[in-house]
Amino acid sequence: MSKVFGFSGKNDFFRGDSICSSIREGSLFLSLGRHADLYFPPSKRFRISAPVDLRDKTDESNRVSIEALPDECLFEILRRLPGDQERSSCACVSKRWLTLLSNIRRDELQSEEDVSMTSGDLNTLEEEEEKEENETESNGYLSRILEGMKATDTRLVAISVGASSRGGLGKLLVRGSNPTRGVTDVGLRTVARGCPALRVLSLWNVPSVGDEGLIEIAKGCPLLEKLDLRQCPSITDRCLAALAKGCRNLSEVTLDSCRMVGNEGLRVLAKGSIRSVTVKDCPLVGDQGIVGLVSNHATGLTKLKLHGLPVTDLSLAVIGRYGKQVTDLVLENLSNVSERGFWVMGNGRGLQKLIALSISSCEGVTDLGFDSIGKGCLSLRQLCVRRCSVLSDSGLVSLVKSAPSLERLQLEECHRVTQYGIFGLLMNSRESLKSLSIKNCLGIKDLDKGMELPSATPPCESLRSLSITNCPGFGDSNLIVLGKICSRLQNLDLTGLTGITDPGLFPLLEGCEVGFIKVNVSGCSNLTDESVSALCRTHGWCLEVLNIDSCQKIGDRSLAAISENCQLIRDLDISYSAVSDGGIAELSHGDRVNLQVLSVAGCRVSDKSLPALKKLGRSLLGLNLQGCNGISQSSVNHLIEQLWKCDILH
Repeated sequence: MSKVFGFSGKNDFFRGDSICSSIREGSLFLSLGRHADLYFPPSKRFRISAPVDLRDKTDESNRVSIEALPDECLFEILRRLPGDQERSSCACVSKRWLTLLSNIRRDELQSEEDVSMTSGDLNTLEEEEEKEENETESNGYLSRILEGMKATDTRLVAISVGASSRGGLGKLLVRGSNPTRGVTDVGLRTVARGCPALRVLSLWNVPSVGDEGLIEIAKGCPLLEKLDLRQCPSITDRCLAALAKGCRNLSEVTLDSCRMVGNEGLRVLAKGSIRSVTVKDCPLVGDQGIVGLVSNHATGLTKLKLHGLPVTDLSLAVIGRYGKQVTDLVLENLSNVSERGFWVMGNGRGLQKLIALSISSCEGVTDLGFDSIGKGCLSLRQLCVRRCSVLSDSGLVSLVKSAPSLERLQLEECHRVTQYGIFGLLMNSRESLKSLSIKNCLGIKDLDKGMELPSATPPCESLRSLSITNCPGFGDSNLIVLGKICSRLQNLDLTGLTGITDPGLFPLLEGCEVGFIKVNVSGCSNLTDESVSALCRTHGWCLEVLNIDSCQKIGDRSLAAISENCQLIRDLDISYSAVSDGGIAELSHGDRVNLQVLSVAGCRVSDKSLPALKKLGRSLLGLNLQGCNGISQSSVNHLIEQLWKCDILH
């Protein structure tokens, strides 16, 4: 060993033999090859009885990690990220990072321009400016919907942070809320900080959201235009005041079942640029709120909808006097309003621009009220009356006489109106009436067979659309009279009239001078193939839509007539009729028939109709085969494969 430690490396050279004087001494070396020896001193082996721990013995508290930074430092780091894409990626690291990113306001972010200038990369400055311009143009075009169990604060925060890389949210709808960890003010605060371009906010059945969340929206979303709050019991007037002050573009507000909102909230909204207000089932909203909203001259209120409010005649009087810009008015279930309120509203002479009026479940409206409305609303074009049991034939006729611009009239569940009121309405209407719809009016009965109209009965040549549905007393005699009065009909809907038959429909078809475009006789169980054949012969040249659903006496002969005469028909519904395979084959023989929608649901068709359906499918976009038990699943699969452009229901 002395030679090893005494080797100087200057004049002593290794000659190729062993440097050890004895074999025992040489055993201390580990041989690595022919000309390489490694010294390995002897050591004593220790018995280890404790379990072996292979982990690093270094104190974990001394490890260097970004997670050790406090929130303040990490906040400063995250807000200096160069772009939205980088921030979105960091949001996926942990819930802590996501929370910190959601608390960064848009104005607190360091711009990409500052980052590039700090790093000295001046060459990419123009590209970054162009990118910012593109992002600005796309602001507010994203829409997101959270429903049911998915509506949580965590998802809302993730959407807010993720959408920021694509210009931010423009429309947010929350339908329902998770019962254990639903949407709260915390989630809305993140939306307010991350989505300044939000224009539409809709919250339905979100009980955990209160004033604080909407106040944050008012501060962070100045471009908000539409607000829809339904079943939000924690909302009060305080948040409405903040929204009216912070969101100057707010023009449409809906308040439904918000039981803490009162009169002061509506008065504050009137100070902004509000255009449309809907208030439903808010028990604290009374006459003072409606008066403050309508009488404010600074507002340009055009649409007003009141449902189930404890308002009185005073509110309707103010609407009739100061609603000079109102074009759409809906009054529903106002139980405290009497006949006097509607009379004063019509005589107030303030609703000169009113175009559409809907009155539902208001027992106070009478014939006198309708007469004053017709005289006071000279621009009224659309009138819808539902569940008004006091309206009678005389009130209906006087309304039509006094409303010079009325174009559309809809009556539903007005049981005091009879067939005489309908005929009087048509004979006394001005040349403006174009559409008449009567639904579920049980007071309409069929005329006596021996009763005839005077020879000088004036026709209603302006009427283009007639809908009489689910009136069980309506029969053939009434149809014959309509055929004499209405000679220029184009759209006809007689759904659910089981009292009409072929002899009653023939005069109406023959008396029409213009030609029917849309005909719906679904549920008319007493009509037969004779009616459809007559319709196709006289009006097949212009017929586009035909619905004979649940007409069990109509079968294959009707499809043959359609195939031969109806070249323009595009929508045909023969569901639950007597059509069979032969009728489908007859329909496919028409080379000029280009159907787009065909429904044969519940018909007695089988796999034999497969070739005919494939032929018709060349132009079909929709095919309904539901309830066709005769068609096998393999045939349906074959149709789906062949008719790849067609949406098939089975």
